[in-house]
Amino acid sequence: MSSSLAYLLAPILGFTFAQIIKYILDSSRTHSWRYFFKSGNMPSGHSASVVSLAAVIYAHEGLSNLFAVAAVFAMITVYDALVARRSIGEQGEALIRLIEKSPFAKDPMPRVALGHKPLEVLAGTGLGLLIGISVAFFITQ
Repeated sequence: MSSSLAYLLAPILGFTFAQIIKYILDSSRTHSWRYFFKSGNMPSGHSASVVSLAAVIYAHEGLSNLFAVAAVFAMITVYDALVARRSIGEQGEALIRLIEKSPFAKDPMPRVALGHKPLEVLAGTGLGLLIGISVAFFITQ
């Protein structure tokens, strides 16, 4: 398999495995296949996909310009999952609590998508490293 296919396969597998693990860990409460597509929770699919991409590129090319771009992309995505999306989700929950107290609230409340806790991002990062290295060494060799 060429490296360009590995660069596509690694993040797809990273995201897919993260979502499968998330579904297995949390579906016992919901029993819904829709949970497979839910954001947030353990492990971070965002982190798993971008880290697997950076890992497979590093395994094939070492410290290259392409790896630098992938690493910066991964850092921005992980930061966003940890800080920005988490903060927005917490603000959304606070807003829903305020709206529910209002006597004028009649519409159903929307789902608030939380960002990730540090452990969830760490698990996604570890999964991404494992998948990126596996794709680089076992699938593309």
